Amino acid sequence: MGQENKTEFILLGFSNYPHLHFYISLAVFLIFLISVLGNCLFLTLMCTDFHLQKPMYFFLSNLSFLDICNTLVTLSSMLDNFLTGNSSISFSACMTQLYFFMGFTSAEFFLLSAMAYDRYVAICNPLRYPLVMNKVACALWAAVSWTLGFLDMVPVSVLASHFSFCDASVINHFFCDLTALLKLSCSDNHSIQTVLFVDGSTVGLIPFLSNLTSYICIISTILKIRSSEGRRKAFSTCSSHLTVVLLFYGTTICVYMRPTSMYSPDHDKVFALLYTAVIPMLNPIIYSLRNQEVKNALKKMISGRICMGIQKKCLSC
Repeated sequence: MGQENKTEFILLGFSNYPHLHFYISLAVFLIFLISVLGNCLFLTLMCTDFHLQKPMYFFLSNLSFLDICNTLVTLSSMLDNFLTGNSSISFSACMTQLYFFMGFTSAEFFLLSAMAYDRYVAICNPLRYPLVMNKVACALWAAVSWTLGFLDMVPVSVLASHFSFCDASVINHFFCDLTALLKLSCSDNHSIQTVLFVDGSTVGLIPFLSNLTSYICIISTILKIRSSEGRRKAFSTCSSHLTVVLLFYGTTICVYMRPTSMYSPDHDKVFALLYTAVIPMLNPIIYSLRNQEVKNALKKMISGRICMGIQKKCLSC
């Protein structure tokens, strides 16, 4: 690729809706704040509360950290445009953003599979759960998820960095998304399309089949429980994770696994906003609503802060 192509791009974002641009930017800014603060709070709870030092919450802390990173990486350009009016991004920053976005997203697929396996062992083999999901095993699952996620995206990122964009410089997206870059490129994309197909058919299929197999076994086991109360309790332990899996897979499939004839930049930006901002914002809420341990930890933290504030006031008096 020639050096003349390695300059900078303009991220169009939602500026093609000038009458709604301010409201969209403000909404995204608020979602960004809620998402980052919510996941930071959730991460703090799981790292500091003794009752949450369990395998499930260890994986949830990794998921919260992934969501924070992915939100920061993808929305940074839009927020910079909103706050400073600067919609440009350098070639190197664009490629870096693309790699980290794909790496975090890929790692989340593997991590969700690890969480599904954790729920499978907890429900289908409860007596062996402490042995199978020990601290070393959980750390290994998380490390493998992160490593595979980022290694998986190296070939795609290298090929993308060699794209030729000729005179095109306006990316019809709010971050450097691969689909938008493919549409912008004037070079032969056969190689990267082949890599994406192979990657999706092998590495991308493994987490999906893992989740599917785990939940087939989980549902089969739950249906065998005789008491309705037992079935309810068993299902409540995995319903939050299942909801997150369906949301995450649903939005990403809508964007990246559709026929090219159905490609729509405006629709892609909306779906991308869902899995880069809205779903990370909802994850802490989803995992907290049906989890009494998280609720208790949150109440404990809030009451502790209130008591600390009262003590400080009393001492100052």
